[in-house]
Amino acid sequence: MTVIVRDIRPGVRADLEGFAEARRRALPHLLVTPESLLHDLDRSRPDAHVRLLVAERDGEIIGTAQTGLALDSPEPGQGYLDVYVAPDRTGHGAGSLLVRTGEDHLATSGATRVHSWVLDKPEHRAFAERHGYTASRTGHFLRLDLAHGTLPPLPPVPPGVTLCTGADFADDPRPMFDLDAEATADEPGDIGAEITDYPAWVEETWRHPLLNHALTSVVLVDGAPAAFSAANTDGRGRYSSAMTGTRRAHRGKGLAKLAKTDSLHRARAAGCVEAITGNDAGNGPMLAINTWFGYRICATEVRHGRALG
Repeated sequence: MTVIVRDIRPGVRADLEGFAEARRRALPHLLVTPESLLHDLDRSRPDAHVRLLVAERDGEIIGTAQTGLALDSPEPGQGYLDVYVAPDRTGHGAGSLLVRTGEDHLATSGATRVHSWVLDKPEHRAFAERHGYTASRTGHFLRLDLAHGTLPPLPPVPPGVTLCTGADFADDPRPMFDLDAEATADEPGDIGAEITDYPAWVEETWRHPLLNHALTSVVLVDGAPAAFSAANTDGRGRYSSAMTGTRRAHRGKGLAKLAKTDSLHRARAAGCVEAITGNDAGNGPMLAINTWFGYRICATEVRHGRALG
């Protein structure tokens, strides 16, 4: 049967659920829900040119693509295109059609380079190379069994340090924006990020349906946010570390570990049974922290890229 690629229809629940299910089958280590997809479409800035594409065969959604411009990059023209096909539905041309459609969209939207995450498996890497992509950095997915594993106890809280949650900043999240922006600016990656637009951050990040404010732990030093561990949950018992970071002036004091320990304990108490996180392979300190918690690598992706135009 013929494979077609089209945009997701935000008002059609079956499209949202089909996209989420196909993505989970291809990459179960990423949290996605119909609500998060709708949010990504509705709250994205128009100049980001965000599109959610599906590959459909015989009325079944078998592949997905998420594409747009990386507006937080200090270098203009950087686009992203992440393509996934359900593992038992490959071989019908869905991946290639999604790539071509996504690249055409990025080229007409002003992108000069496209970046894509590719599973570190021979068939996936060969697919990327056939389409002109070159490998760069590596990232790992790590998993922790919250239902049966043993979490380290909460470390002693130093003098002048207190713990709270993201929910404590519901009325004024600006301090969390400042902390997130500083931590994100120092994250390793092919595309640098500079978070400068506070209203956009509130709409796109702070109000994201996956972000769980009550399970997001914040470390205060003398009353000011110094470190945090943001928590995403999908309502299916799964918890994901969205971001863990520390202000530059407070790094090396174990505050990120304190925040993440507190968040994981909160997650297990709330009924979460599985914890997932992602790490750049070059981020040794964070990998060491996650290994200490008991996380183990469950999958690896390789960032690929190529020039457009």
